[in-house]
Amino acid sequence: MSEDDQKIIGRGTWIDKLAHEMIEREQQLGRSTSLLRVESGLGASGIPHIGSLGDAVRAYGVKLALENLGYKSELVAYSDDLDGLRKIPEGLPDWLGEHIAKPVSLIPDPFGCHDSYGMHMSSLLLDGLDNLGIKYDFRRARDTYKNGLLKDQIHTILTNSEKIGTKIAELVGQEKYQKYLPYYPVCANCNRLYTAESYEYIPDEMKIKYRCHEAEIGSKMLKGCGHEGEADITKDLGKLAWKVEFAARWHAFDIRFEAYGKDIMDSVRVNDWVSDEILNHPHPHHVKYEMFLDKGGKKISKSLGNVVTSQKWLKYGTPKSMLLLLYKRITGARELGFEDIPTLMDEYNEIEDVYFGKVKLDNEAKTARTKGLYEYTNLLNVPKTPSIHVNYRLLIELGRIFKEDRVNRITKKLIDYGVIKNPDPYVDQIIQLAGNYADDFEEQEIMQIQINDATKNALRKLVGVLAAEKDPEDLQNTIYNIAKENNVLPKDFFMTLYQIILGASRGPKIGPFIIDIGRNKVAQTIGKYI
Repeated sequence: MSEDDQKIIGRGTWIDKLAHEMIEREQQLGRSTSLLRVESGLGASGIPHIGSLGDAVRAYGVKLALENLGYKSELVAYSDDLDGLRKIPEGLPDWLGEHIAKPVSLIPDPFGCHDSYGMHMSSLLLDGLDNLGIKYDFRRARDTYKNGLLKDQIHTILTNSEKIGTKIAELVGQEKYQKYLPYYPVCANCNRLYTAESYEYIPDEMKIKYRCHEAEIGSKMLKGCGHEGEADITKDLGKLAWKVEFAARWHAFDIRFEAYGKDIMDSVRVNDWVSDEILNHPHPHHVKYEMFLDKGGKKISKSLGNVVTSQKWLKYGTPKSMLLLLYKRITGARELGFEDIPTLMDEYNEIEDVYFGKVKLDNEAKTARTKGLYEYTNLLNVPKTPSIHVNYRLLIELGRIFKEDRVNRITKKLIDYGVIKNPDPYVDQIIQLAGNYADDFEEQEIMQIQINDATKNALRKLVGVLAAEKDPEDLQNTIYNIAKENNVLPKDFFMTLYQIILGASRGPKIGPFIIDIGRNKVAQTIGKYI
């Protein structure tokens, strides 16, 4: 079936397809669809990056799609702030070493502004979501366990621990839960989590017996304090092992959708089984997404310190540029860095042009998908009129020239070039973002452009003119004549120059623009292509 023949669901995106599949499954299961809760787990053990934010943003997209299809939905943002610290993330103080294996909500905040390390990291993630306009119901692991919200699920899991231990070994080859219970109390003596291993459950009292001894944490052995004790699962601090905890949450909070990264596939397989077979709660609808990688192809990781945070992203790009990145697609690994911002800023303008009918695409499905992507990037709250479009790379180049009184001087240039008619607050904002980018990053990487021999000859001639000591009298006219003399259509030659200088197919009047950037600098840039 060709793309043209496919039935367009909702607004034509992968988000709508997921929501549609989810509703069909709920109807087959015969469950109530009066409220469809989606969940995103927020890690609280390190500086949150765009990957961790992406999980919640995409879940919110599914919530919006469900509402668009006529269903009530909400996003639960669950912070795992009882998770134990496994290692010190890059750039954080060494004294955190004494807190390894303690729940992050019991570790002091190294920045001194929140009640714990865990709450500091959660708040950075929530700040990222707030800046993007994502609405959520925030829940903390610490409160969830302390208030006994999972006690029934924990009880059921622990009374079936033998069966679960066998199944974990069968599904993923991990045998430790045949020896220990899948529940970690916080040791009453040393406050550590993973060193306190439970070996017996007393169902009538809802208590577990544990001893605190040596455990492997993040490939290192950590000594326990030797304490032996009992913990009450209804109120003492402790948590289920990851292999069973998702299932308990899904049941307690009635979660119907949760995406997951491929790094936790094994945990999800076990949790799905526990949810279905032990808790009798059909597991949520899932979608697996690939992880974001840094530009070297390594997984973006809180502990490696190669983190692209939303706070830093928003120094250079709009919230819409980040939402576009996250809503474009969900499958396939992607290398991600701040150098993607210029492309996304300009791509947002392109999809806005499609949405408002300024640009026509070649088929209905593609048009629907592009318009749908624009609508989700605006969280289904679409502006009535398009914004003023200024090429972001043009603003970066101008930002490199004008450092003082930047907004006013660049605005004046844009009016001179005929790019805008009047000053505009939105354009001011983009000038500031592009100026920040110009200050913090080196020149753009070379773009791949197809250049034929005639155009190369014309470019060589132009480099000679630009590198000469004497200013050409009329550079615009000179460029036009160089194209004609080398049998290149002037409009094609101008387009090649825009691609080389701006990474775009059009821009301001080329002659004055090259003089503003600097003839030598442009000559060097063109030189890289010939």
